[in-house]
Amino acid sequence: MKITDVRTTLLTGPCTNDPFLREARKLRSAAFVEIITDGPHIGIGETYAGYFCPEIVPEIVEFFKPILIGQTVDDIPELWRRMYHCGNFWCRVGLGAIVLNGIEAALWDLKGKLLDQPVHALLGGAKFDKLPCYATGGPSNYPREKLARKMDHYFSLGFRGLKVGAGSYTVGEGFYCPMTPGEAADFEGAKVAFMREHAGPDAWLMLDGHMGNSPKGTWSLEVAQAALRAVEPYDLFFFEEPLHYTDPWGYAQLCEATTVPVAGGECLTASYEWKVFVSQDCFDIGQPDASFTGGLGEFMNVSAMLAGRGRKIATHAWGAGGSLMQNVHCGFAAANTAILEIAPDYAGLHADVIDGGLVIKDGYVLPPDRPGLGVVLTDEIKRRYPFQPGTGEFNSVPGKILST
Repeated sequence: MKITDVRTTLLTGPCTNDPFLREARKLRSAAFVEIITDGPHIGIGETYAGYFCPEIVPEIVEFFKPILIGQTVDDIPELWRRMYHCGNFWCRVGLGAIVLNGIEAALWDLKGKLLDQPVHALLGGAKFDKLPCYATGGPSNYPREKLARKMDHYFSLGFRGLKVGAGSYTVGEGFYCPMTPGEAADFEGAKVAFMREHAGPDAWLMLDGHMGNSPKGTWSLEVAQAALRAVEPYDLFFFEEPLHYTDPWGYAQLCEATTVPVAGGECLTASYEWKVFVSQDCFDIGQPDASFTGGLGEFMNVSAMLAGRGRKIATHAWGAGGSLMQNVHCGFAAANTAILEIAPDYAGLHADVIDGGLVIKDGYVLPPDRPGLGVVLTDEIKRRYPFQPGTGEFNSVPGKILST
């Protein structure tokens, strides 16, 4: 088997079937990379860059394509090394590494199909019989009665854990984010107290500051400390992204100042960038994303790096179906995985792409058993979800306002 072509497929479809998430986000875009061979198998991978800047992805894939033509998947780490080195001046971190992630994932998918093995088996084997998972719920839909209905919706789908954003989102009013220490402590403390009372003592509850991409500004260390101290009594599984990623020093101080596990890392790319944060113990729980971090191999490097500091990981997965399955496989292969992020009540760019291999029982994910990643990308799927330029998500600023 030799690689004969590498191509990119851009798609646009409903963001979710979740009525609560849909209040804030109607559409999603996705970028899939297909590795074509002179045999019957096609490797499929996804880069999370397709959710943000899909129009840019095809040109970067074309840049790397000549490195793969005529090659086999016998040594994927070597192919990754060649591509990464070729982009040494511009993809040590950032967009180049993110797109490279989708290419490398497609290589692993292809190899799994050729060997008739799931990808987690190729990455060292599943370390768990099952893994807990949570519904990633996006914003805290307000008023509180709506937030309670949102929580009940996820529990009705079989989840035992859920995550919602700091602040709130109200239809007609938009996002609210408390921006002073006192305001943050009062608002987040009262909200999480309400959530814990509604969910009961056994539910896994998480809060997401979204401070890598907050639409209303980012917290200072003082505001984050106040918010996390206020929620300490309510047994959060973790508090995600309470600070911006330009402040690893603040993250390290925050971990020292609270008993709430601090999580983060979804916006970090490649081992090099992760080392800056891991070496300073910035996270109690790291959140690599196997469609963004730089590759499945890079995901495993990051998980080992965190394990070496006694830290756990929780997968980040808010791409489409390929992204989700890449993270599930890596989560099972990493020995320090604490929990998996799952898009709940998902729409076609998950449901149609995932080939039946994602099995959730009693709030736990079982190891996928399909060859490769367990994703498909048929001509019918491509026709059903034609790409609409401008559907990538971004942080709105004057002159560039997100409307989808």
